[in-house]
Amino acid sequence: MAYRPTVRARRLARELRRLREQQGLTLQEVADRLDWSRAKMSRVETTQIRPHHGDVADLLDLYGVSSPERDALVTLAREIRRRGWWTAYLDVFTGSYVALEDEASHIRTWDPQLVHGLLQTADYARAVIRAGRMIADDSEVDRRVDARMVRQSLLSRDDAPELHMIVDEAVIRRSIGGPEVMKPQLVALADHAVRPNITIQVLPYTAGEHPGLDGCFTLMSYPDPADPDIAYIEGTMGDVYMESAEDVAAHRLRFERISAMAMSPEDSANLINKVAQE
Repeated sequence: MAYRPTVRARRLARELRRLREQQGLTLQEVADRLDWSRAKMSRVETTQIRPHHGDVADLLDLYGVSSPERDALVTLAREIRRRGWWTAYLDVFTGSYVALEDEASHIRTWDPQLVHGLLQTADYARAVIRAGRMIADDSEVDRRVDARMVRQSLLSRDDAPELHMIVDEAVIRRSIGGPEVMKPQLVALADHAVRPNITIQVLPYTAGEHPGLDGCFTLMSYPDPADPDIAYIEGTMGDVYMESAEDVAAHRLRFERISAMAMSPEDSANLINKVAQE
């Protein structure tokens, strides 16, 4: 079973690496003292494996970490071993995206092609999955649609994140699945637009060239200041996760400029309703 590291797992890995470096120890030196392989140590610090809380306790003892910091990190190790809802759909979800999305407090997304998965209707999602992934098997398509609908419960939780979605005007005018699918999708978008934690903007054709021409991306922010923002880019050749301050800042600036060029949320909602009636 592939391991999908969560935000908590990344936080734990960063702390363990920081504590090791603070002691002036190399990966090999720690591995030798704990009778581990160097490869295991490396995988723990790069979130390639889910560390057992007992292993974390051994590391903290070696690093001389005392409570309350020790207790907090051991508890964190226990928490990351809990199964998330997405583990029931490991045949559908690849990579870490849904695990990272599930813990976000603010999601900003730009897409010139499609409505974001969190706001797709089931029929729209079915048409997108069937065409985009070139899947002919109905049962596999249905399985993926079910997973996407479960994923959308994120926006209805008590601690739901803020979602700011910007789409190109082409997204609301391209008839995915035909009028019988597209109209309900646009109506649903208009309904979502009035929810307090959702902002929807449309970048009009008249904007001309803009900073989003390189393609779609998503920015995720977290409630704990210790967890850095993540910029995520999905592609047919694989997913890219960027956490460096420089990369994230560049994508944040890109998003802000696209937002400034896009229609206001009110004008965007009016356009969506207009296209739905057309």
